[in-house]
Parts: sequence; structure tokens; C-alpha cells
Amino acid sequence: MVAKHTGSKNSRHGRKRHGPAQPIAQSREGQIAWVLGACARVLRPLVRLALGFGVKHAHLEEVLRQVLLDEARRAWLAQGTEPNISQLSVTTGLNRKAVTSRVRETTASLPQSEMSAEARTLTLWLQMFAEDPAHRSLPIVADDASTPSFEAVAHRASRGNVHHNAILGELVRLNMAIVRDGMAELAVAGFVPTNDLMGMLSFLGDNVRDHLLAGNSNVLGGQRPLLERSVFASGISREQCERIHQLARDRWGDLHHELTREMRLAYEAADAGDSGRIRVGVYTYYEDVKEEAAPAPPAPSKPPGREQA
Repeated sequence: MVAKHTGSKNSRHGRKRHGPAQPIAQSREGQIAWVLGACARVLRPLVRLALGFGVKHAHLEEVLRQVLLDEARRAWLAQGTEPNISQLSVTTGLNRKAVTSRVRETTASLPQSEMSAEARTLTLWLQMFAEDPAHRSLPIVADDASTPSFEAVAHRASRGNVHHNAILGELVRLNMAIVRDGMAELAVAGFVPTNDLMGMLSFLGDNVRDHLLAGNSNVLGGQRPLLERSVFASGISREQCERIHQLARDRWGDLHHELTREMRLAYEAADAGDSGRIRVGVYTYYEDVKEEAAPAPPAPSKPPGREQA
């Protein structure tokens, strides 16, 4: 029987901070077990994603080793030290040979979603449409500079770094815009590249990364606590889950437009040297959960001990 309960989670205030001289109540081994437990929960859906695309253990191990080194180097640099091979080896637990073979500049295999000119253009266009439904269709170019056009929207969103035809072509390819008779027309309510696997994986990686970074920041402390909340319930019907999901979607629509407007104003007022970034997100997940015993580990091919004749 599934237990019925509801709850809420608010890590906005982070953990209580202690001075370095105070004794730690729990043993180091206990803390490591807790951290590994949290890592296992986070890794499970990532492993499910990897297996769904045929990724093997060797691929994941290579990624983990490289991320360990990248983050270890970042931690040393945050303390003002460029780490050497020995320091990276001690911090990560990797042997010196493994560290030496992997100390290199990493090349991103996925584009950063923040750099997407088409995403920024569509977001600005959607904001204009929310303020005036007549802006669902825009002339691709306009003779009068005072007339809204797709060219002007793309130039504003990309700061003139990407030609408007390139952006429009990508939006059409993604089925997010339609071009007819010199007009560009919105075809979606948000930038969700459902027919672009690379784009979807890029947003997945960036969105989940920043969600985890907010939680990490609150647990590790050291800076102002970040907003990171959730509410949850179990033992309810799937129909109720779907109803609540739709409620969250509807409420997010209004907040999305307000946040988009504030970010656009901040972006346009930014100085050339400004380097801050922010991501605000929302998610909903629900499923049918049946209480089952944890699966037993697979039996070894041979029992331990001496072989019997």
C-alpha cells in the first residue's frame, strides 16, 4: 500500500554554517555515505537516459574522470592555486598517470543553451506576442524602422551578432515559425526543440545543472542562499497528478512572461563588462509508484570459495 502524504521542501536558507573550529557531530564516513546516497539519487535518471541511448560503462567512467579533474582544478583555482598533478591526484583519488593523461582543455560536445540566438529571439518574440497578440505575425523586414519586424527582433535579441535570416531559418527548421508571403508567424508557445535531439539534450543538461548548482550552493554554504523549493504528494490518483500538473503549467505562463520582461530589460541595460548569468526554472514530474521490494543483485557466475570437483 502506498503511504499517503504531502510535503514541501525549502532549501532557500541553506544549511546552518559552523566555524572550522567546531567539532563535526557526525563521522566523516557518515557524511560520505549521505553524499553518496544523494549522488545515487541524482545519477539514477542520468543513467536511465544514458542506457536509453546505448551508452556503456566505459563512456560514463571517462566522463566522470574528466569531470572530477575539471571540478578539482576549479576548487584549487578558487583558492588562488593552479594545481599540479600531485594535488589533482590527491583531491580526486585518481593515480598520477590517469591525471596526466587527462589534464587537457575539454571541448564541449553540446552547445550552451544560453548562447542560442534562436532561443533568445523566440523568447523576445513570445514576449511581444503576450503583450500584443497582433505580433504573432511579423513582416520579415520592414521599410519603416518604427514597424515591428522579425529582422528587428532578431537583431535586438542577438545584439546583431547573427543574421536574421539564419535565425529564422533555424526556427522554421524546428517547426517553431512559419514563413509565408514575406511574413514570419509564431507556431509554438515556447522554445522546446522537440524535433532537435541535440537541442533538447542541451537544455536538459543546462537546466538540470543549474538546478543542482542551486542545491549544492545551499548545502555547501559560503554565499547568499538561493531559491530552491518543491512541494510533493504521494498516494493520489493519476488524474489528480495531471490536474495539478496543468495548474503548474498555467501559473508558470504568467510568471514566465514577467521574468522574461525583467531579464530582457536587464540584458539591454547591461554594460559591456557585465558577466553575471541567471536561470529561473520550474518542473513537474509524476508517475505511478507501486511498492515493490528492491531488486536483488544478480547472482555471480560462480559461487565464491573453492571450486568443487
